[in-house]
Amino acid sequence: MNDLAAGFARFLTGEWGRPVQVGNVVPVSAGARRRNVLLDADTGDTTHALVATIVPSAVGIVSVSTEAAVRELARAHGVPVPAVIATCDDAAFVGGPFLLSERVDGETVPRKVLRLVQQEGIGDLVAAQLGAAMAALHSIDPALAPESLPGSPDVDPAAQLLAELTAAVGTLLADRRVFTYALRWLERHRPEPLQRPALVHTDIRNGNIIVGPDGLRAVLDWEGAHRFGDPMRDAAWSALRMWRFREDDREIGGFANRDVFVSAYEKAGGTFDEDRFRWWKVLVTLWWGVGLASQAAAHLDGTVRNVVMAASGRRIHEIEWDLLMLLRPTSPEIEE
Repeated sequence: MNDLAAGFARFLTGEWGRPVQVGNVVPVSAGARRRNVLLDADTGDTTHALVATIVPSAVGIVSVSTEAAVRELARAHGVPVPAVIATCDDAAFVGGPFLLSERVDGETVPRKVLRLVQQEGIGDLVAAQLGAAMAALHSIDPALAPESLPGSPDVDPAAQLLAELTAAVGTLLADRRVFTYALRWLERHRPEPLQRPALVHTDIRNGNIIVGPDGLRAVLDWEGAHRFGDPMRDAAWSALRMWRFREDDREIGGFANRDVFVSAYEKAGGTFDEDRFRWWKVLVTLWWGVGLASQAAAHLDGTVRNVVMAASGRRIHEIEWDLLMLLRPTSPEIEE
């Protein structure tokens, strides 16, 4: 922690042009790819409560400056996002590129979020706020987003991701028949190309949000944003079973049923497409299975030695179960 404090102090002193003391450095998460730490930056007359997100250079999806730019764009259009204070692409300060944000109080750990939501009786409120935030994001003109974000207006995001996953399953999960079956279903039911692609987050879910007694306070982790995507990808991702944390009767993050979310999404200007939502729900479930397999492989081949990455492989069986439940003819969530 002393090394981190010294590194952040050195960076902020140069960034702000005045001496900065950094203290109370506390790690709050050590995910599969990124580290988040709390810190206080004292300029002598003001103490700034900040959060630093450190991204190991080997695993960055987009640069921290690109992530910061899309976050600020979303915040300017009404999406609740912590304000970005500074970014640094130089790994010399703290061992990797990082961005600094204003600290937003609240719960982020999914089960703690659900306990708070249940205690306060705000499940419908959080689901509605999530729908409104997603609609605000999807209303942004993609032309305003950083050009360095993935995505092209000339490429169908559904066809592209399905092709990528087909190749990945062949490499990582060729012996898993459930994944092969799901790929065939997805190909048979692939929707028509979008007329109006949207700026998408790709990872809005319980676990990437901050919630307080007043509801949704912030949407986090924008590293996977795409400039031209399908809005139903975001909607479907937030509704997967693994993000409900045993509150399976509440489809949206364990907070509330889908109707609450859809009503708020449409009221805020979004267009909800039931068929596309269902298709994307199968696709992103499969996508997460591939992601778990790739994380385990990255640990095994030495790319990222991390116990979280190593443990990811054991969850592939859960994804197979989810796919079978989604694709069974009597599924209440997806029908043939």
